[in-house]
Amino acid sequence: MQRLRCLPGVGPKSAQRMALHLLQRDRQGAKLLAETLLDAIQRVGHCECCRTLTEDQQCPICRDISRDPSVLCIVESPADVIAVDQATVFRGVFFVLHGHLSPLDGIGPEELGMALLEKRLESGGLNELILATSTTVEGEATALYISGLARSYGVRVTRIAHGVPLGGELEYVDSGTLLHAFSGRKEI
Repeated sequence: MQRLRCLPGVGPKSAQRMALHLLQRDRQGAKLLAETLLDAIQRVGHCECCRTLTEDQQCPICRDISRDPSVLCIVESPADVIAVDQATVFRGVFFVLHGHLSPLDGIGPEELGMALLEKRLESGGLNELILATSTTVEGEATALYISGLARSYGVRVTRIAHGVPLGGELEYVDSGTLLHAFSGRKEI
């Protein structure tokens, strides 16, 4: 049961329910789950271009010749790649950091693959770098670090908009989100 608690959002009670369900009602499902996880651990690695998770040297997005390789979107996780790719009309490519700068946790530029990102910047061909990191202090610091790096290579840097969600009511929006919304307002 304790091993299931390593999953995000799974506390002691949820882990207990899952383990008991698999052991009491679905032993075959438990075996299949274990085999699938072992197979994934052996077969899934990082894309050599963007660092997302893939079974091949390059992920399907990096192999897609219809995408624009001159527009690079920086995200913190493979889940962010999926979210942006499914929810937008973005047709560029990605670079996955697998986190954000966090000196207190020992996460510096090396751990985020900045050497690989710098090689991409050096090689030329990038017209725009879109920063889609989180709006946490660490995410903002990471965005600032990357923007400085990209600008030193003459690459245009943009940041995704932050603010009030579509359909959101102002009374329920936190002050930080409202601050971003007011700071990033546009003329209509």
